[in-house]
Amino acid sequence: MLEPLLKIESRSEILLKKIQQKSKEMFRATHFPSFSSSSLRIPLLSSLPFSSSLKPYFVSSLSTAPPQIPRSSRPPIGNNSTSRFFRRSPSIMANPRVRGRALFSGGSSSGRENKELLVQHLLVGEDNLKLLVELQQRISGGVDLSDLAVEYSICPSKENGGMLGWIRRGQTVPEFEDAAFNAPVNKVVRCKTKFGWHLLQVLSEREECILQDIEPLELHSKMQYPSFVEEAQLIDVREPEEVAQASLPGFKVLPLRQFGTWGSVIMDEFDPEKDTYVLCHHGVRSLQVAKWLQTQGFKRVFNVAGGIHAYAVKADSSIPTY
Repeated sequence: MLEPLLKIESRSEILLKKIQQKSKEMFRATHFPSFSSSSLRIPLLSSLPFSSSLKPYFVSSLSTAPPQIPRSSRPPIGNNSTSRFFRRSPSIMANPRVRGRALFSGGSSSGRENKELLVQHLLVGEDNLKLLVELQQRISGGVDLSDLAVEYSICPSKENGGMLGWIRRGQTVPEFEDAAFNAPVNKVVRCKTKFGWHLLQVLSEREECILQDIEPLELHSKMQYPSFVEEAQLIDVREPEEVAQASLPGFKVLPLRQFGTWGSVIMDEFDPEKDTYVLCHHGVRSLQVAKWLQTQGFKRVFNVAGGIHAYAVKADSSIPTY
């Protein structure tokens, strides 16, 4: 019989630090290439900071509950057949490679209905089962899955050592999802999909993050309660000259052009466990920052739909428009 499940030694603290640092570097490089430019370009929502090799896998989503498209009618994304491996865009960024040592005991996989999993994998062709077994044996002997992914995987994620990042239910093909969400943390498990044979490892799990829009009228209603302004984390990512023209009480100004200054210390300034609201002029810049905050582990992030302009038009006419 084929080898059963194998475990990888947990290094969660080191892993999460590496992920956070890599995410900051990739986000800064992708979204803010130059802060000295007088005209900052905001990237399209589809240009999330994934590795270029992974971009064909993902399609950006503007809502927390995208409409379900029947699998039979889903068109291929990109030219590689494995581009359909992911069904929707996860709220994640590409992550650094992770190293571990094969073990034979593991944690529980129960209670994952509202979880996100940090997953890495390698993929070989359907007719390469013998190779898959050999790779399992090498992992059991202490070889890192990430190193084997770079050498043998036919998935574009090989450029990141097989790292797929944080995934949630509904984002991958069913066979891969079933294997991942039933695998104990830190084990290497095998599964087969229409793309071939996978060796996958769940490195960590966390509560599913929420990222959604909040309408101006709803925010205005909440703003009437002093306790909300005191307890919620309110961030305005507009530039100082914009804030001087129109502002809302309680919002801390973190100008987008100064991301290089505040991005690396965001965890010192804000609590990822608290509700966080992000505001800009029309809701575009704030959505980009909201997505980034989510990758940093912020559990509940809300983007003010339409920005302060929509707030002034729909909720509070005393706020100037510009």
